[in-house]
Amino acid sequence: MNSIRRISRRQFLTRTGQATGGMVLAVTLAPVFTPGNALAGPPAKSVLAPNVFVNVREDGIVEIYCYRSEMGQGIRTGLPQVIADELEADWDRISVIQAQGDEKYGDQNTDGSTSIRKHFDVLRTAGASAREMLVAAAAQLWNVPVGECEARNHAVRHRASGKRAGYGELVPHTAGIAVPEAPTFKARKDYRYIGKPMDLLDAKAMTTGTAMYGIDTVLLDMLYASIERCPAQGGLVRSFDASAARKIPGVVAVYELPKPSTPPLFNVLGGVAVLATNTWSAQQGRAALKIEWDHGVNGAYDSENYRKELVASTRNPGTLMLNRGDISKATQGAASSHSADYYAPHLSQAPMEPPAAVASVADGSCEVWACTQNPQETRDTVATTIGMDKDRVAVNVTLLGGGFGRKSKPDFAAEAAWLSKQSGRPVKVTWTREDDLRHGYFHSVSAQHVEANLDEAGMPTSWLHRTAFPSISSTFDSSNKGPSAGELTLGLLDIPYAIPNLRIEAGDAVAHVRIGWLRSVCNVYHAFALSSFADELAQKSGTDPVAYLAKLIGPRRMLDPGQDGAEYDNYGQSIETHPIDTGRIVAVLEQVAKNAGWGRKLPRGRGLGIAVHRSFLSTVGTVAEVGKDANGKLRVLELWTVIDAGTVVNPDRVTAQMEGAGIFGMSLALYGEITARDGAIVQGNFDTYPVVRMNEAPANINVQIMSVDAPPGGVGEPGVPPVAPAIANAWFAATGERLRELPFRKAGIV
Repeated sequence: MNSIRRISRRQFLTRTGQATGGMVLAVTLAPVFTPGNALAGPPAKSVLAPNVFVNVREDGIVEIYCYRSEMGQGIRTGLPQVIADELEADWDRISVIQAQGDEKYGDQNTDGSTSIRKHFDVLRTAGASAREMLVAAAAQLWNVPVGECEARNHAVRHRASGKRAGYGELVPHTAGIAVPEAPTFKARKDYRYIGKPMDLLDAKAMTTGTAMYGIDTVLLDMLYASIERCPAQGGLVRSFDASAARKIPGVVAVYELPKPSTPPLFNVLGGVAVLATNTWSAQQGRAALKIEWDHGVNGAYDSENYRKELVASTRNPGTLMLNRGDISKATQGAASSHSADYYAPHLSQAPMEPPAAVASVADGSCEVWACTQNPQETRDTVATTIGMDKDRVAVNVTLLGGGFGRKSKPDFAAEAAWLSKQSGRPVKVTWTREDDLRHGYFHSVSAQHVEANLDEAGMPTSWLHRTAFPSISSTFDSSNKGPSAGELTLGLLDIPYAIPNLRIEAGDAVAHVRIGWLRSVCNVYHAFALSSFADELAQKSGTDPVAYLAKLIGPRRMLDPGQDGAEYDNYGQSIETHPIDTGRIVAVLEQVAKNAGWGRKLPRGRGLGIAVHRSFLSTVGTVAEVGKDANGKLRVLELWTVIDAGTVVNPDRVTAQMEGAGIFGMSLALYGEITARDGAIVQGNFDTYPVVRMNEAPANINVQIMSVDAPPGGVGEPGVPPVAPAIANAWFAATGERLRELPFRKAGIV
């Protein structure tokens, strides 16, 4: 392994050797952090090993392997909370170790708000198994029935005699004890850490500048790379002249990268790389390159022309995705009807830390350090790129300075590995902000057309919803021509409204850029249309929006889109375990309205808007209060958010995620737009792709977490979808002006 040297702003924490003993459940890795002085003391000599997540050492230290990526959401705290709670471990005697990419951990992709909701029982099992083995060891040691012993606070006690043994001293006695296949979980009332607010274990390192991010990685003898890529997706290098670049002091080499693949997958994008002894020289050398491009089939892509095509496609019948009842019959005898069109542009994830990776290829192996959300995919992609068996590739996961889906695509790590193999030295690839905005995996552009027939009370008797957008599937299948059933699962096929006649159709749309997932994915534009249209119907009927929405959702029931013939996977989890419970949706709606003081008298020129949306197995309701500033522009004055995420592990983290989602959602609603002209992305930095600034943030983002005894839902993504429609509906309440296109600045009000 290459040594890591001190750098000016941050440095790697000292890479301590793995103790020789413990409950070894993963590969040997350097601890990224430890609470207190937990690692002090001599190395352990024996181990207890029930699974790949926990290592109980003979010195009493419990090592917990975090197999997910930390990008500010607090998973390196939340994951240990679950394991340590079931293990009955002392929080001050745990050490969290960041796991490398390895299939033995199962799914490591930190995406889709899956870290807790899909692995809650897996994590509980990991801790409970170790606990029961330690209890069994104590019973065997004292020659007493297991039922007379209990684990509590890092020790096992015999209730009758009062005998007590710490976890460390029991480790040697666990040899030969079988790992429980189905350990008993603790009762909810006995949780010590789950459901409790706990500080981030990384907080001190993050706030003192000692935390290690991908962009901070430095190896000895490392070269820095800056890469010029074709402005149009899939374009090729016709020719290039690097003579001026090679004259820049510090420039070491210039390489043409492999041509981009079709489909793009997560492979390198091609282009020309300049390698130098420092970042500045690499960037100056890149600027001096003279390249002639073949822009290829996407060289004429114009997002404004494409917008017109996309909107037009939703005016015609599309592929049937769900059908309930008979819309044609419902049209006959309808008291009235209403229709609207909605549009949302491409978006960029734009994490604060752009993609960055270091790779060292030497002696037939490759080691990577990357701010990756998906270390296993990084390992696979790197191995394929450099023609190496993946067993010879090691991927070390650093902290991520934001991700939002961008960093689960490891093209940047593949670039670093390929360049290291060519140069024979470690190479660091850091994308600039311009690279990130112009060459990323963009959130899909979308057009939607909605029609409803209404009865005398203004309630819909039928609902036709057409949606068209280039699919994420196009990144993996070049023949793809439109939305997949899985993408319609994200906020549309699971529409919770009690409408007897419902028809959902998907329109064709060809991708001209790399399409990827962004925080809450298709829920962004589906929620915008659904919640906006519901508000329009409420206003048309002269009904209060909250009362109308509650009536539209209807009586409590459990929905299953599959019963209407739709392909619906419920975010990869059982519909029985995680039902679409309309009662819980209405409860969130009513609670957030109450918190915002819905119905109170507002000053002239102000308005309240509401939206509620279920995504990633959680339901979030948002109320926005908006008004006009001195220049007549839209100002978001306050936000209220309520989330039902079932069982919550760390309330502080959930609150922070909802606050962050409020700002993220505001940025998308007010400003977010990626456009293309002549195949090239127009935006390049935060001057042309702005986000909400501190002086634009609302005075308060009020968050309430519903107390619900149900399996955990997602948290990172569900807070985003209701924000834009809540703001749009509030603007209508304040001004009478409807906003049906994102971002709102296109209407001249921001």
